[in-house]
Amino acid sequence: MLVRYKKTYEKIAMGLLSYMPGEKNVKALQETIHHYETTDNWLLYLWKKGDDFIGLLGLEMEEDAYTLHHVSVNPSFRGEGIGKEMVMRLREQFPEKTCKSTEQTAAFLERCTSNEEGAD
Repeated sequence: MLVRYKKTYEKIAMGLLSYMPGEKNVKALQETIHHYETTDNWLLYLWKKGDDFIGLLGLEMEEDAYTLHHVSVNPSFRGEGIGKEMVMRLREQFPEKTCKSTEQTAAFLERCTSNEEGAD
Protein backbone atom coordinates (compact mmCIF):
# COMPACT_ATOMS: atom_id res chain seq x y z
CA MET A 1 0.00 0.00 0.00
CA LEU A 2 1.33 3.46 -0.91
CA VAL A 3 1.57 5.79 2.08
CA ARG A 4 2.36 9.48 1.76
CA TYR A 5 5.59 10.48 3.51
CA LYS A 6 5.42 12.38 6.78
CA LYS A 7 8.18 13.57 9.10
CA THR A 8 7.77 10.61 11.49
CA TYR A 9 8.92 8.33 8.63
CA GLU A 10 12.15 10.27 8.06
CA LYS A 11 14.61 7.59 9.23
CA ILE A 12 12.75 4.85 7.36
CA ALA A 13 12.71 6.95 4.19
CA MET A 14 16.42 7.73 4.53
CA GLY A 15 17.16 4.03 4.92
CA LEU A 16 15.18 3.14 1.80
CA LEU A 17 16.72 6.03 -0.16
CA SER A 18 20.19 4.78 0.77
CA TYR A 19 19.64 1.82 -1.59
CA MET A 20 19.63 4.26 -4.54
CA PRO A 21 22.95 4.89 -6.32
CA GLY A 22 24.39 8.25 -5.30
CA GLU A 23 22.37 8.42 -2.09
CA LYS A 24 24.85 6.74 0.21
CA ASN A 25 26.14 9.43 2.57
CA VAL A 26 24.02 10.82 5.38
CA LYS A 27 24.36 14.46 4.32
CA ALA A 28 23.09 13.70 0.79
CA LEU A 29 20.21 11.68 2.21
CA GLN A 30 19.25 14.49 4.58
CA GLU A 31 19.33 16.99 1.70
CA THR A 32 17.13 14.76 -0.45
CA ILE A 33 14.59 14.27 2.34
CA HIS A 34 14.63 18.00 3.08
CA HIS A 35 13.93 18.72 -0.58
CA TYR A 36 10.87 16.45 -0.51
CA GLU A 37 9.68 18.04 2.73
CA THR A 38 10.02 21.64 1.56
CA THR A 39 9.18 21.57 -2.15
CA ASP A 40 5.43 21.50 -2.77
CA ASN A 41 5.48 19.64 -6.08
CA TRP A 42 7.91 16.94 -4.89
CA LEU A 43 6.10 13.99 -3.27
CA LEU A 44 7.52 11.02 -1.42
CA TYR A 45 5.59 7.77 -0.94
CA LEU A 46 6.51 4.70 1.06
CA TRP A 47 5.27 1.20 0.31
CA LYS A 48 3.93 -0.68 3.31
CA LYS A 49 3.68 -4.45 3.39
CA GLY A 50 2.12 -5.70 6.60
CA ASP A 51 3.65 -3.61 9.38
CA ASP A 52 6.86 -2.78 7.50
CA PHE A 53 7.82 -0.10 5.01
CA ILE A 54 9.79 -1.87 2.30
CA GLY A 55 9.78 0.51 -0.67
CA LEU A 56 9.88 4.15 -1.64
CA LEU A 57 8.91 6.33 -4.61
CA GLY A 58 9.85 9.98 -5.07
CA LEU A 59 8.09 12.16 -7.66
CA GLU A 60 8.20 15.62 -9.07
CA MET A 61 4.69 16.65 -10.08
CA GLU A 62 4.02 18.76 -13.14
CA GLU A 63 0.76 19.91 -14.69
CA ASP A 64 0.24 16.92 -17.00
CA ALA A 65 3.02 14.55 -15.89
CA TYR A 66 5.19 13.44 -13.02
CA THR A 67 8.85 12.48 -13.03
CA LEU A 68 9.94 9.46 -11.02
CA HIS A 69 13.19 10.55 -9.35
CA HIS A 70 13.55 7.79 -6.78
CA VAL A 71 12.42 4.18 -6.67
CA SER A 72 13.82 1.86 -4.05
CA VAL A 73 12.94 -1.54 -2.61
CA ASN A 74 14.53 -3.13 0.43
CA PRO A 75 16.99 -5.74 -0.95
CA SER A 76 15.29 -8.47 1.12
CA PHE A 77 12.14 -7.99 -0.99
CA ARG A 78 13.66 -7.53 -4.44
CA GLY A 79 12.60 -9.88 -7.19
CA GLU A 80 9.03 -10.07 -5.85
CA GLY A 81 7.56 -7.43 -8.18
CA ILE A 82 7.23 -4.83 -5.41
CA GLY A 83 8.77 -2.02 -7.48
CA LYS A 84 6.51 -2.76 -10.42
CA GLU A 85 3.47 -2.87 -8.14
CA MET A 86 4.42 0.50 -6.63
CA VAL A 87 4.67 2.04 -10.11
CA MET A 88 1.31 0.53 -11.10
CA ARG A 89 -0.32 2.04 -8.00
CA LEU A 90 1.17 5.42 -8.87
CA ARG A 91 -0.29 5.19 -12.36
CA GLU A 92 -3.69 4.34 -10.85
CA GLN A 93 -3.43 7.28 -8.46
CA PHE A 94 -2.53 9.74 -11.24
CA PRO A 95 -4.21 8.26 -14.37
CA GLU A 96 -4.43 11.61 -16.14
CA LYS A 97 -0.66 12.20 -15.89
CA THR A 98 2.23 10.79 -17.89
CA CYS A 99 5.01 9.06 -15.96
CA LYS A 100 8.48 10.30 -16.94
CA SER A 101 11.85 9.00 -15.80
CA THR A 102 15.27 10.33 -14.94
CA GLU A 103 18.56 8.83 -16.02
CA GLN A 104 18.55 6.84 -12.76
CA THR A 105 14.98 5.52 -13.10
CA ALA A 106 14.70 5.04 -16.89
CA ALA A 107 15.87 1.41 -17.05
CA PHE A 108 13.59 0.39 -14.19
CA LEU A 109 10.53 2.07 -15.73
CA GLU A 110 11.33 0.47 -19.07
CA ARG A 111 11.34 -2.97 -17.41
CA CYS A 112 8.02 -2.18 -15.71
CA THR A 113 6.31 -1.33 -18.98
CA SER A 114 7.93 -3.83 -21.32
CA ASN A 115 8.26 -6.91 -19.13
CA GLU A 116 5.42 -8.22 -17.00
CA GLU A 117 7.79 -10.35 -14.92
CA GLY A 118 11.11 -9.66 -13.30
CA ALA A 119 10.86 -6.01 -12.28
CA ASP A 120 11.72 -5.44 -8.66
